[in-house]
Amino acid sequence: MIKAVQAIVGLGLLCFAASQVAVAQDISKLPRVKQELVAPPNVPVHDQVSKGPKIVEVTMETVEKLIEVAPGAKVWALTFNGSVPGPLIVVHEGDYVELTLKNPKSSTLAHNVDFHAATGALGGAGLTLVQPGEEVVLRWKAIKPGVFVYHCAPGGTMIPFHVISGMNGAIMVLPKGGLKDEKGKPYRYDRAYYIGEQDFYLPKDSSGKFKEYGSPAEGMADMLEVAKGLIPTHVVFNGAVGAITGDNALKAKVGEKVLFIHSQANRPSYPHLIGGHGDLYWVGGSFSDVPLTSQETWFVPAGSAVAAAYEFHQPGLHVYLSHNLIEAVLLGAAAHMNVEGTWDDSIMTQVKKPASFDAKAAMDH
Repeated sequence: MIKAVQAIVGLGLLCFAASQVAVAQDISKLPRVKQELVAPPNVPVHDQVSKGPKIVEVTMETVEKLIEVAPGAKVWALTFNGSVPGPLIVVHEGDYVELTLKNPKSSTLAHNVDFHAATGALGGAGLTLVQPGEEVVLRWKAIKPGVFVYHCAPGGTMIPFHVISGMNGAIMVLPKGGLKDEKGKPYRYDRAYYIGEQDFYLPKDSSGKFKEYGSPAEGMADMLEVAKGLIPTHVVFNGAVGAITGDNALKAKVGEKVLFIHSQANRPSYPHLIGGHGDLYWVGGSFSDVPLTSQETWFVPAGSAVAAAYEFHQPGLHVYLSHNLIEAVLLGAAAHMNVEGTWDDSIMTQVKKPASFDAKAAMDH
């Protein structure tokens, strides 16, 4: 009797295994789409609702370049595609990401990628290490919807060194049916922007001036020594103080819904939109969960990316910043947004103005 039961159970397991193999997806038959990556704060062209599973081909090149973080402050940035942060990748739940990672001969260091959105092999880091002059192709399935950080993680002290040198970015894995609001209704955005927050730890010489080095490795020991104190010299959006201000300010129109993707690969952050709100905020960047509503400030845990959306109601200058105001005002974690449209007095009006009031200055502040 026992042997008969075992035989039946064994047959059942074999049938189950066979059924799993039978329904396994034939990747070779999936359509291939080449995604053209763009420098942040822009995001690549994408559909908000999936048209079916596909293989999304992306190419990233590791670029080591000297950049100016602020006047008189330069650092050898380690980058993906030459920008800090690296470009945003956008796919849908159920898609395959096929990354070609190239490390040019001109590089001085080995690089790889750890995708927080991926499953296995250290997020792909264990399968993507490339020496100068090499390239690798990695394919992985996006099974968790949300926004996630990716970063270089070559091992040991090289991990924090590469991350604080700018070698990080984000990927957005949209749900198959697109985003949903707090009531479960479809939510479509008119624009999307990617803001990558970066902490830098730039060494100074005996006179208090920031040091410059001839290569990334030359300044590594000094930079890591500064980083041990956990006090950044700069906290910036998209690579430099003022990078998203002036002519590079973000743009929108009254009535448009804007999705903000915000990442911080190394420290926590507290984004806030002055004069606006987070209509929807996906905690921890998870699109599987119901978003919070009407948030004044939202939280980005260290090593994470999150998403927040807002419909603009008033024109003029909006400031998007970290509401650690020391970091925003003194260290550089701020961006500007210019919104076009007609002012609505029913939402806000100046009932009485002081003699010193300058209307233009108020709007440009």
